[in-house]
Amino acid sequence: MYNLSDTIVAVSSPSGGVRSIVRLTGPQTLAVCVQICQFRCDSSIRNHVTPGLDRGPKSEIRDSVIVPCLVHIDGDLAIDAHVYLFFAPHSYTGEDVAEIHLYASSCLVEALVQNLLARGLRPAGPGEFTARAYLNGKLDLAQAEAVNEIISSSNQLQLEAAERLLSGRLTKAADEIHAALLDVLSLIEAGLDFSGEDIEFISAQEAAQRLTAIHQKLEDLLAGSIRCETLVDLPAVGIAGAPNAGKSSLLNALLGWERSIVSPQPKTTRDVLSGVLTTEQFQCVLFDCAGLLPIAPSPLDELAQHAAVEALGHCAAVLFCVDLTKPNPREDLALRALIQPRHVIYVATKSDLLPAEELARKLADLEGVFQAKFLATSAKTGQGRAELLTAIAQSAIRHPQSALASVALTARHKQAVTEAREQVAQALAEVKRNNEEVAVLMIRAACQAISQIEQQPLDEQVLDRIFRRFCIGK
Repeated sequence: MYNLSDTIVAVSSPSGGVRSIVRLTGPQTLAVCVQICQFRCDSSIRNHVTPGLDRGPKSEIRDSVIVPCLVHIDGDLAIDAHVYLFFAPHSYTGEDVAEIHLYASSCLVEALVQNLLARGLRPAGPGEFTARAYLNGKLDLAQAEAVNEIISSSNQLQLEAAERLLSGRLTKAADEIHAALLDVLSLIEAGLDFSGEDIEFISAQEAAQRLTAIHQKLEDLLAGSIRCETLVDLPAVGIAGAPNAGKSSLLNALLGWERSIVSPQPKTTRDVLSGVLTTEQFQCVLFDCAGLLPIAPSPLDELAQHAAVEALGHCAAVLFCVDLTKPNPREDLALRALIQPRHVIYVATKSDLLPAEELARKLADLEGVFQAKFLATSAKTGQGRAELLTAIAQSAIRHPQSALASVALTARHKQAVTEAREQVAQALAEVKRNNEEVAVLMIRAACQAISQIEQQPLDEQVLDRIFRRFCIGK
């Protein structure tokens, strides 16, 4: 799959940035850097470059250093750059690594890459730098996959979960579960081996208790895990209420831009309008739909209402809006009964239109009618926006609670944990039926499943499927 004798090169910085980074790793890294880089002759480089040693034709790098230089792009063209040098085995890949940082146009960066390829380097494949880190023992497989999850994370929660995966949290959890399974397995098997003797290594009750605890750990790992997901899989939060209840204004205020048309004319919104709400703590799809009506007066209104109710029923949370300036909220209570969302956040809109005393009275009236706490908001002044974002995060975004659950699971991890959980559940059922021989088979299968998170050795096709999801240069 990967030839570690090759020296590879790729652009590792995103396109469109001011600074470009060209990354190299492999046995010829230092030799090629000496060929194309004219290092500044100062005391810092002399302290780190010693001529005539075997590591390269001209130099050995004794520390990880940042070296200013002129890098030769092609022929006589050379530009200022900095080379970040990391020598084996203390680099990311476990091999010599160089990163050439330069401020140049994309055509010059491409010319530099072509210059390096002409000197015998090979273009890096997707994820090949991280693959080399794994193959050289710098990362375990779960940590290697975490690198891609960090790159693809779209919010702070996903980033933190992926960082926990990179720190080895999943591997540690899997090792603990595997050890607990082996412990139970050895005790049950010992009891079977000495079934003719008056010795009890583990009772059925204790075995069931241990398997129940293991099953719960696997459940926690699955239930609280965070996946770095695509836009369509982000949590959806809907905005509902009567026509002209301030839903479109609230959508625009939360998103920070004019996504929806705002008009005092009722029924302005006919279709479902959505936007991505991004904060430092979470990301979700926020959508506004047609106002709810007790009875749809026309076929068009009926279609709009049907689309609204269907969309609201599938979202993680609903912001149910009630206009504070309305004299009677009883109609809104009837509209609330039309939808059955998982979580509801009650929002009192247009709070800027009421004086403080009347606002307090109206909120009390609403809370009495709905038997629920309302958040007073104003799309015009921004009142209540911070509190509303906190409420959305608490109801729509699942924060992992247990130490085991605070990691990002890839599809491969999730499959392994799910299979182990199912095998443990079956083993538990067999233990309760006093079928220890069958339970042993299930526990062995659970051990094999959980070990797939960091299985050794791995088939090359499995590795290829894992690393081809990476972008080139990582």
